[in-house]
Amino acid sequence: MQVKKPLILVTNDDGITAPGIRNLIRIMNTFGEVYVVAPDSPQSGMGHAITINDTLFCNKITISKDEPQQEYSCSGTPVDCVKIAVNEILKRKPDLCVSGINHGSNASINVIYSGTMSAAVEAGTQGIPSIGFSLLDYSLEADFSPAEKFIKQITRQCLQNGLPKGVVLNVNIPKGKINGIKVCRQANGYWKEDFDKRTSPLGKDYYWLTGEFVNKDNGEDTDIWALEQGYISIVPAQFDLTAHHAIKDINSWNLK
Repeated sequence: MQVKKPLILVTNDDGITAPGIRNLIRIMNTFGEVYVVAPDSPQSGMGHAITINDTLFCNKITISKDEPQQEYSCSGTPVDCVKIAVNEILKRKPDLCVSGINHGSNASINVIYSGTMSAAVEAGTQGIPSIGFSLLDYSLEADFSPAEKFIKQITRQCLQNGLPKGVVLNVNIPKGKINGIKVCRQANGYWKEDFDKRTSPLGKDYYWLTGEFVNKDNGEDTDIWALEQGYISIVPAQFDLTAHHAIKDINSWNLK
């Protein structure tokens, strides 16, 4: 009897031609039947944005004739890509959604801004086991090869074991030599923002957002600590944003 291959959806936020997603597609082709639905241009920092006041275009394309995947370039956000893939393109619900490989970190507080992780979260809300992969290297010449065997290991385990209900994986990969994998919690950190104010030739003020990441967490069980020690960090993330521990306190208020 022929065993049905897993159906795998691949997306990202850096755009369908980015080196990270091209490497992830190649890896996923070793596991199953791959469909790619990804933005036609970079969509970094879009978070969970969706397109509601404009049209969406999704075109079937061929980037590499030597690879078997089906590919679609979408004019929308990473979350749009997942929605249109599941509802319009795929023949059935995928067995796995992978997003990335992002060029740059999505550890700590970065997870809430990340288009890479928002795509994985969107798939997770639809009951699809999902993983977001990020490499701590913004360069278009980034070397993804040290991470390949670890990405395969994580993917294989996810396909075999599934994920707890309401959970997706946020996987961050250090640049260079990798010492192994740590399952972690999200570090308590934030961005100390600054705006570089400039004036255009027409005399109008404009701003560039800059900033510095501040890690307030000295724990040795966090994603930031693991990455600094050369380990891949895996943070099981949930999309139920309820602060369950605070319900009792809020119920003690005089609310009538």
